[in-house]
Amino acid sequence: MISQLVTLILDESKWLTASMSLALLVVVLVLYQNRRSGLSSRHLVLTAMSLFFGITIGTMAFGHLLAVTVKVALGTLENKILLYYLIGIALAVPSWWLILQSRKRLTADAKHGRSTLVLNAWLAATLLALGFHNLPLAFPGFLNIGYYLYSRGLVGWAIVGVAVVTNVGLFVGSLIFLASGQSFEEFRNIQ
Repeated sequence: MISQLVTLILDESKWLTASMSLALLVVVLVLYQNRRSGLSSRHLVLTAMSLFFGITIGTMAFGHLLAVTVKVALGTLENKILLYYLIGIALAVPSWWLILQSRKRLTADAKHGRSTLVLNAWLAATLLALGFHNLPLAFPGFLNIGYYLYSRGLVGWAIVGVAVVTNVGLFVGSLIFLASGQSFEEFRNIQ
């Protein structure tokens, strides 16, 4: 039983699918709970987009930190342990903070402040700093920033449309990765 749990924790092919599924579930529940809250559509959409992004990356950061801890405990990770923890923390802090900020923004008198903008930018920039291959994961954060800054209704709808297509594409990609049964390096054909 424990060996199966360890295998599940260390299987990186499952984390993105699980993270995005959890994010979708939470966002749907939050939107359902707040359907009659009196908040503007723009406010709710930005909250949903930021919450989805924060939960997706935050869950993956948790998975990364958990996997590093398990590998250290098993003795299979000896080099660069501190670096691996720092990577997980660098993703966990802004994503979890974005989740908390998004939830706070659901009160009737709260408005999206600069913190929403800054946290989306911080998280997207951190993902890109960890490698250009993270652009598909960082892109929703940039869309959230664009949605925060837009001033014309049609532009907002276009940003939401691109965000939906991007996240659906990421989810489909995660399912393909999950079905492949390969490590990230094998899947990407990285030597």
